[in-house]
Amino acid sequence: MKCILSFIVLFSLGFFHSCSSPENSFEEPNFLFILVDDLGYHDLSFMGSEYYETPNIDKIADRGIRFMNGYANCEVCSPSRASILTGLYPVRHGITDYIGAPSGEAWRRMNRHTPLLPPSYSHYLDHSFLTIPEVMKSAGYKTFFAGKWHLGSEAEHSLPTDHGFDINMGGYHAGGPYSGGYFAPFNNPYMEDREEDRGKSLSLRLAEETARFISENKENKFFAYLAFYAVHAPIQTSEEKWRKYRDKAEQMGIEEEGFEMERILPVRKFQDNPVYAGLIEQVDDAVGLVLQTLEDLGLDENTVVIFTSDNGGVASGDNYSTSSRPLRGGKGNQWEAGIRVPLIINVPWLPKKMTDEYTPVIGVDFLPTICDLAGIEWPDTLSVDGISLVPLLKGKKLEERPLYWHYPHYGNQGGEPNSIIQQKGWKLIHYWESGRNELYDFSKDIGEKQDLSEKYPELVQEMSDKLMKWLDENNALLPGSDPRFNADSFQIVLKGYRNNLLPKLEKQRQQMLMPDWQPNEDWWGSNAGR
Repeated sequence: MKCILSFIVLFSLGFFHSCSSPENSFEEPNFLFILVDDLGYHDLSFMGSEYYETPNIDKIADRGIRFMNGYANCEVCSPSRASILTGLYPVRHGITDYIGAPSGEAWRRMNRHTPLLPPSYSHYLDHSFLTIPEVMKSAGYKTFFAGKWHLGSEAEHSLPTDHGFDINMGGYHAGGPYSGGYFAPFNNPYMEDREEDRGKSLSLRLAEETARFISENKENKFFAYLAFYAVHAPIQTSEEKWRKYRDKAEQMGIEEEGFEMERILPVRKFQDNPVYAGLIEQVDDAVGLVLQTLEDLGLDENTVVIFTSDNGGVASGDNYSTSSRPLRGGKGNQWEAGIRVPLIINVPWLPKKMTDEYTPVIGVDFLPTICDLAGIEWPDTLSVDGISLVPLLKGKKLEERPLYWHYPHYGNQGGEPNSIIQQKGWKLIHYWESGRNELYDFSKDIGEKQDLSEKYPELVQEMSDKLMKWLDENNALLPGSDPRFNADSFQIVLKGYRNNLLPKLEKQRQQMLMPDWQPNEDWWGSNAGR
């Protein structure tokens, strides 16, 4: 904390300055950062999906570097979002669960009857932590935010405009489009509803606002951060797109059973959800609008475009929307599908030496990377957990390093309190309920099916010692035992998931794929939309 506070003093005194820009760069590049909520690793065409269609996002991938081992800093949203902005692991900025999740004894209200009580966590992004937009603003950039924030509220003075963004369009404490849904009117307190938008999708409206900001600042250098609410539940799309993907699912062949039990909850086995597919296409349409704006204004050659997701796709819990197989699990889980995400960086002026990059990288790397690309220096006293990815963008190598995760909570999607270390192709998961460790070898088992902890006890000890040392050095908060825990009640909950929830999900899936399916009387007003 001391180094961060020292840095804030330097920042407030104007000690940030631009240094010489990277080789072959523009002197003052623009930045467009696109963050999709809950987008799974295989939820894009270029990432291997044969069901979802994302031609516009695929264009970013075709022009940039695709990080095939890209990671979010947490299996749920708020911690990852804070890490992207600050360059710090969640254990350091203190937001270790999605903001709004109950902790301590309040957790019992969830009626999950779990053995542990999750620890407390920060409920907003503390102002002592410097953010990317604050860095960019100090260097003379115009800064813009659109979409989902979920890092605090007006009451806590923790809105986007409190953390370096000049403009906030639609960002506040909510973690989803709960007030109005994905079609206008949106009832968003930080984005005015307009009569001409009735029936328009939320993703398109956010893209239009981003495009407007870019157009109005075409003579300035800008940092635009477009954080879609999609594809977070409650998932919605237009009737036209639902029908397109319902028919496509039928053409591809609809499996009789779409779910199976994971350790706690049912998990979706296939990508065959037509509403979710339509919602993804709406995001892709919106991305296309912003990319076209850059091209029309002649800004595409000096604008860095970064695209990623805040956590894995929702295979369990929430809306059971997608599947990231062969990766195991999904959002809220400790397995790869919960933390591995699509990640693209397109730097137009750098020679493209490769298409796919397999070095593991993570959300805390964005701050130093953006600063490096912008030619912005910061004092040596600033402590960030990430590193610049510019060497990888230039076709060079990075020194091997361990990556860490700490989620001492219970995910709504079935995840258990855990901490993780990954290094040299090995992944160790430590479970706080039992103290057990699982060990996986990614070179042979990307689906995390075979636990090798008993086969390699020395490696488990080495990685566990390193993980525990890291947690101790960062004063990590841990869950505690619930003295009221009743094992019989816990088993009743698990039995309900298997005997009641699983068949309910199967029925809903089959209904959604019927030709005459109607979610409600007015199709969310989407018949008037796009």
